[in-house]
Amino acid sequence: MKLRMLAGVSALVLAGGLSGCGDSGSSADSADGRTTIDVWLMRDSVSAQFQKEFVAGFEAAHPDIDAKVQIQEWDGIGEKVTAALASNDAPDVIETGNTQVAQFAQSGGLLDLSDKVDELGGGDWLKGLAEPGAYEGKQYGIPYYAANRVVIYRTDLFKKAGVDASAIKTREQWIAATEKLNKGGTQGIYLPGQMWYALAGFIWDEGGDLATQSGDTWKGALDSPEAVRGMKFYEQLQALGKGPKDADEAQPPQAEVMAKGQVAQVISTPGGANVVVASNPDLKGKLGFFPIPGKTAERPGSVFIGGSDLVIPAASGKPDAAFTFIKELTGDDWQRKLAAAMSYVPNKTTLADAVAADPGASAMAVGAAVGRATPNTPGWAAVEAKNPIKDYMTAVLAGADARAEAEKASASITTAMASGS
Repeated sequence: MKLRMLAGVSALVLAGGLSGCGDSGSSADSADGRTTIDVWLMRDSVSAQFQKEFVAGFEAAHPDIDAKVQIQEWDGIGEKVTAALASNDAPDVIETGNTQVAQFAQSGGLLDLSDKVDELGGGDWLKGLAEPGAYEGKQYGIPYYAANRVVIYRTDLFKKAGVDASAIKTREQWIAATEKLNKGGTQGIYLPGQMWYALAGFIWDEGGDLATQSGDTWKGALDSPEAVRGMKFYEQLQALGKGPKDADEAQPPQAEVMAKGQVAQVISTPGGANVVVASNPDLKGKLGFFPIPGKTAERPGSVFIGGSDLVIPAASGKPDAAFTFIKELTGDDWQRKLAAAMSYVPNKTTLADAVAADPGASAMAVGAAVGRATPNTPGWAAVEAKNPIKDYMTAVLAGADARAEAEKASASITTAMASGS
């Protein structure tokens, strides 16, 4: 799943210079015996420069393969991929949001890559990419890159309040620091009432979940004691600012709010800092990052991991060449280069040092190591379409009983997942 402002990549760097091919279909092999594969990568996945360097390096290392890359738009991609998988003329490699893999695998349109996991170093993959890339015990999606939310903070406001961001390692310390910042004209944190991905992390930290599976049946789980405790923490944190109770981070855009007002913190992908500075250049050099704190100092807060996996359509006539492409792009060397070029979190926990020099990406990497994804069922898409979680959050923040509202929301989640499976 693509996060808003995934890692601060500007669409401008992708505006030109991208190699392409037709809208669908594996190109015919060339007359000189080279195998041509068609690859769909997503907008903001790579810059034009990185794409050029990778394709050149890949083709030099594999002179028998031509890689034709086409950039796809996120809007409408689900329907386009579904149609491609159902055809006899699908591309050979497709980048898909990590939480979309189950939906595509359910149709039978993806190649099972379970026997390739060890070869690709799957034991070190980020769980938030690997787990949603599997469906019914088989691995269809190969982790590509990740991004997740961190805390973006105003270094000047922290200094003025006497708060040391580097010392914030636990929830208790975070609350204490935010209370200290939430004085005068300063909001300790701008946290809109419906940022349900942040809530998910708090629920996971408590040992709860958004939904649970028993046999073949999925059921909403917001009414568990653990999930309710996660909501209670959200309520405590949200009260230390003036975020609207009935809106998410997009309405209004929270980066713009931070740019205009005295907001000490927001929860966002690091790319949000670029938007803040673009809106208010006076804040350049005054923004820092730290991982979302956990319940104890030994473990950072759980986060929802967005990002992508790579899949091979079952209809591809060139699965070996397609796998070779995936093996290179998800291998350690190119993962390190991708992380440096795009400020993404690499697909393995063992590669976290690749972003050590990037404050935002390194903060992401800390959380990514314990990150998770939404429930791994095709029916989850129907939940997000109606999103009873947002209504639940607003009701609780407005004063309704958390347990009663959680029972209603859980019932809605159960119904939605059943209808969407």
